[in-house]
Amino acid sequence: MLGVRQDTNKKGTAVTNNYQKNAPKTTAELRLALPDTVSVAMAEIAENMQEGLLALAVGAGLQVMTALMEADVIAACGPKGKHDPAREAVRHGHEKGSATLGGRRVSVERPRIRAVDGSGELPVPAYELFSSTEILGRMAMQKMLAGVSTRRYPTVGLEPVGVKTEQAARSVSRSAISRRFVAATETALAQLLAAPLAELDLVALMIDGINFGEHLCVCALGIGIDGIKHPLALVEGDTENTTVVKDLLTGLRDRGLDTTRPILVGIDGAKALTAAVKRVFDHPVIQRCQIHKVRNVEDRLPKDLGKTVAKRMRKAYHAESALAAEAQLEGLARELDKTHPGAAASLREGMAETLTVQRLGVPPTLARTLRSTNAIESMNSIARDHSRNVKNWQSGNMALRWCAAGMAEAGKQFRRVNGHLHLASLRRALDERVAAETVSATRQNDTVTVAA
Repeated sequence: MLGVRQDTNKKGTAVTNNYQKNAPKTTAELRLALPDTVSVAMAEIAENMQEGLLALAVGAGLQVMTALMEADVIAACGPKGKHDPAREAVRHGHEKGSATLGGRRVSVERPRIRAVDGSGELPVPAYELFSSTEILGRMAMQKMLAGVSTRRYPTVGLEPVGVKTEQAARSVSRSAISRRFVAATETALAQLLAAPLAELDLVALMIDGINFGEHLCVCALGIGIDGIKHPLALVEGDTENTTVVKDLLTGLRDRGLDTTRPILVGIDGAKALTAAVKRVFDHPVIQRCQIHKVRNVEDRLPKDLGKTVAKRMRKAYHAESALAAEAQLEGLARELDKTHPGAAASLREGMAETLTVQRLGVPPTLARTLRSTNAIESMNSIARDHSRNVKNWQSGNMALRWCAAGMAEAGKQFRRVNGHLHLASLRRALDERVAAETVSATRQNDTVTVAA
């Protein structure tokens, strides 16, 4: 009798899980099999009634999820115990899995199915939907930006879902929450810095810095012709110097922002900001913050005199015209020349740029928004408030992540700027000013050439 030699190197049938390596699909792509009705075993969730409606709903929801997964299996494999020649897959038992529930992961038993052609394991759409961890990252970021620490997250950051479910839950430790938050904020930072800007029609731009511990983030906020505010970008630097701000603005240009059109640029008064803006934008029109100017002059004077001077400066900035305002401010500077020359010099420095909005003839409702950097400072204040519980800023990247997440949250609260209906007239005023300056520069060059 001839014997048959067995191949001792042969191993068991391998089942590939290629679907686990692919990117998660949307609900439309998953093709869920939705049954018309689902029966809930009330006896199994009766104990949840004593813990409230939410715990009862969770218990019922887990049963519904099990029914949905079974419906997906039937849709792919046919009814159990009946041969279906048109089936796409065969049952392959069950194994332990986990689903996302109220900011935590809970254990569930998931079914497995294999393709009839032996190509590998197939996904169960309902399980793929409920096991996605993306919502965990979003919840972690929302809770921590709201001031919930990783230590308190399991107790105050999660909804009550029943004692039994909470005891079996996982992924709520401090380290797990921290990892999810880091991943979510890294995504927010990457999205902010990669968003294309070619379609934005900006009429104004504001630049300001915000400190996180020893780290400084310089941020940019754009105002579109429709009055909508757009968080644009941020960079880290030790100070608001020319190099840092130039890198910030160059990044905006590289992402498609049009830097050739005239644009109003609001800054707090730092000379480095003006220099950087003029290097990147072809026709910037600078508006220095009037509030910062008043504050800088007031800080150089005795308390009582400072209050009086600040009041007079604010009155001058609300004069009927830029010429009247400049005359009042220059008169105030002359009064300060003898007794407080430092304050007088501070008042004169950049005075003309603090009156740009008035010279452009911007209506008062819109001027209130553009005469200061309050719009971007409001965004920065929201970002700072969201990070108030952070005590140890470990790196500049950490500061950038928190700042980007705060800017994204601020963007959700933005409204159109006051006086946005006048932005079209501001655009015309900017174009006319730049055109006039261009003609003047051309005539001056022609005069110099003739004289030579």
